[in-house]
Amino acid sequence: MVRRSSTLLLRDVRPPPAVGVAAATLAIALTTLAIYPLRKVMPAVSTGVVYLLAVLLVSTWFGMWVGLATAVGSALAFNWFHLPPTGRLSISNPENVVALCVYLIAAMIVSTLAELARARAREAEQRRREADLAAELARLLLGEPDARAALGPAAERLAAALELPAAAIELETAPAPRADDGSERIPLHAGGREIALLRLEGQPSEAALARLRERIVPSLEALLGAALARDALQREVVETKALRRSDDLKTALLRAVSHDLRSPLTAIAAAGEALESPRLTPAEREELATAVVDESSRMSRLVDKLLDLSRLQGGAAAPRAEWCSVEEVLRVAMDETPHPPGWSVAIDPDLPLIRADAAQLERAFANLLENAARHGGEHPVTVRARAVGPRLLVRVVDRGPGIRAPERERIFEPFYRSDDSPHDGHTGSGLGLAVVRGFVEANGGRVWAESLPGQGATFVVELPLAEAAAPSPAARTAGGAR
Repeated sequence: MVRRSSTLLLRDVRPPPAVGVAAATLAIALTTLAIYPLRKVMPAVSTGVVYLLAVLLVSTWFGMWVGLATAVGSALAFNWFHLPPTGRLSISNPENVVALCVYLIAAMIVSTLAELARARAREAEQRRREADLAAELARLLLGEPDARAALGPAAERLAAALELPAAAIELETAPAPRADDGSERIPLHAGGREIALLRLEGQPSEAALARLRERIVPSLEALLGAALARDALQREVVETKALRRSDDLKTALLRAVSHDLRSPLTAIAAAGEALESPRLTPAEREELATAVVDESSRMSRLVDKLLDLSRLQGGAAAPRAEWCSVEEVLRVAMDETPHPPGWSVAIDPDLPLIRADAAQLERAFANLLENAARHGGEHPVTVRARAVGPRLLVRVVDRGPGIRAPERERIFEPFYRSDDSPHDGHTGSGLGLAVVRGFVEANGGRVWAESLPGQGATFVVELPLAEAAAPSPAARTAGGAR
């Protein structure tokens, strides 16, 4: 309410002089007319004080010079129309001289006070705009995750506040010669060094430049310095996390290599030494040879997993998408995975082809089947595949101990081993499921585990079907037969 009232009574900028002259003339005329009925209840000499109201109002609104002119015009109108003898100008009467002096002094005092109040109002409004600008710059520079992305909007906001065609904030990355293109350049400092350059297009006034340097630039320097320091701190945090993660992976890798590779190597070395004995029976010699082959295969699979994980984490596992049959991929993966007889396979006969890297999917399904065989023990594993809407779902179900809810996501992390892993001397390396997730996601799919403790586990692989799906292998065979 206070601000609205002050805006109505005292404008920040005075109206044009022509408007002031017209308003002064109208005020004098209206006051002159208003005095006529007052003369019936009071002496004519006393009615001159009414003109003081017009002088005060005009001086307040239109300034000193229009107020002084109003004072002189009021004295003349009072003398001509209301002081006897009327119709004649006469200032020989001391009362007229006193009235004129009072009008002039009142006009000067009121106009000076009005100008002072108007200047303070302009200063307060300017301060408010500067505070709003600082708040907006803080929101832009500190609200964005990357300060560099906020430099453009912040410069546009500055240009709008300064009423300039354009502005730019350029970070100082390397000293370079600056061409003289007529723009105003203001260096921005933080921590005793130049961090950026504020470039202003157009020709701002000296007063605007002084206000900018004195009031706006310090806030901009503090905000920009804080934003850049925050970005540097965030980069350090990310790098520290990456280094810590890398150290953890290296430690886990060393443990896996030292344990999981040492076990088959020890078994191979022991079997090789035993094979040299001349006292071995043919059956024992065959058993040792089989152990050498099995342990060599086990070590080869571990090396393959390490190489697969290394390619996935290094971003070197870009898939070669081609039309492929998930049924064929599953058959190849099952042939390469040692497993007891009795596994159940249920694949829809009209399963459409998908666009994916068949080699990567074969590696993913082989690891998934190996995991199911290890945890399922002697129990058979069930593999199902069918199309559901725009997706192709493959389920691998085992009858192992199941997976606790907190571990259903962690089992896909590299080198993670569940406490419920088999304790038969052939525990997993903690790499297989990480490779599964990496290859499946690289081909646009996703994988997750469904399980109840003690009731086995189901691993679901979801792969997208192409919008213009290729015909199923059965349909293509039938078409070729016709």
